[in-house]
Amino acid sequence: MSKYSVAEFGKVAVLAGGNSAEREVSLRSGAAVHEALQSAGVNAVLFDPAQQPLADLVRMGVNRVFIALHGRGGEDGQIQGALETLGLPYTGSGIMACALSMDKGRTKALWKGMGLPTAPSVTVQSAQMGSVDCEQLLAELGGQVMVKPAHEGSSIGMGMARNAEELAAALAAAAEFDSDMLVEAWLSGPEYTVAILGTQALPAIKVQTPHAFYDYAAKYQDNTTQYICPAELSAEQEQEVRALATAAFFAVGAEGWGRVDLMMNAAGELQLLELNTVPGMTAKSLVPMAAREVGLSFTDLVLEVLATTVDA
Repeated sequence: MSKYSVAEFGKVAVLAGGNSAEREVSLRSGAAVHEALQSAGVNAVLFDPAQQPLADLVRMGVNRVFIALHGRGGEDGQIQGALETLGLPYTGSGIMACALSMDKGRTKALWKGMGLPTAPSVTVQSAQMGSVDCEQLLAELGGQVMVKPAHEGSSIGMGMARNAEELAAALAAAAEFDSDMLVEAWLSGPEYTVAILGTQALPAIKVQTPHAFYDYAAKYQDNTTQYICPAELSAEQEQEVRALATAAFFAVGAEGWGRVDLMMNAAGELQLLELNTVPGMTAKSLVPMAAREVGLSFTDLVLEVLATTVDA
């Protein structure tokens, strides 16, 4: 079990729900975290900021906050800034790291500037869509691309394109979720994800799906996706994946916990995809899977994350 005493946590609010496109996933994460905390004897309450004002946290006598909000409004620095104003300790990264990592294009630009490998990409703003030369953009990025809303998670709004017509359609679909669309050179895989807990990288997980890519349905709605942990890597490769994920995590100033997603290109070179500062904690989530490999149960993991809010 965790080495932490539940008494030091006081009253804990689990923030879940919110107004982002990832609301339903967040509600599931929050429910699982809340149940785990209660099972460990922690005085925990569920709190949906879409349903009541944050100032109620102070009125309720909350001592610290476990953030289980995914997407904009919860993972982009907004809630972190509000909680700091209220003087409440919270789980995960601070304002700057959350705001930066929520923007996939700027995160990739930072990684590239620091010499960390990430696939070539271009950010297209909605105001530019009418003037985008899709054929030229495809040629610049190798002929096949992935299009993503720059500020969404859970694979929401993602689409693949192999010709100009598909790229135009993918940009239009992504634009329904965001004003910035990231167009990224296609990576053939395999895909890996590495959870970071404190300063430790947990075992890598290999993600395999029969879908064209790891989309929302593959993540949350069907049972065809395989999550392989240990990730079928040699000891040297495992060390390389964990080291790159750790470097990417700390490069953006992240702290507490998070998850870094990576893929290999056709040459077998690791490429950074994105950093999740509030990873999912649902029944299908990957951080709990990696934690089990090092002997941490789901409840242990939740307590370890919450303990990062307690001053040493």
